[in-house]
Amino acid sequence: MRFTCSIKRNYEFRRVYNAGKSSATGHIALYCRRSRVRGRNQLGITVGTKVGNAVVRNKVRRRLKEIYRLHEPEIRRGFDLVIVARVKSRDAAYRQLEVDFLRLVDKLGLREGQA
Repeated sequence: MRFTCSIKRNYEFRRVYNAGKSSATGHIALYCRRSRVRGRNQLGITVGTKVGNAVVRNKVRRRLKEIYRLHEPEIRRGFDLVIVARVKSRDAAYRQLEVDFLRLVDKLGLREGQA
């Protein structure tokens, strides 16, 4: 990912949860917060144990990361983003996760060209 680095520390996740905006669908929730670093985004992906065992959680995580990677040029820079996978994401098709992600990006005004 060219314009993104990872959120890894718990306090970074909490900062986005507490001070950011959020929106959700049945499969995923997206939290965003304006970042201090203007030229790039920070991305965190969370998949809880309720989603399934490690194999299932990693599959969902890989799908979400790939969806973000493919649409990264369309997303405005300078934000911290956290994607939270819900239990329904386990059985969702890749295309459904992609549609939901793009819907949330539009809803939060993160698409390039939106104010």
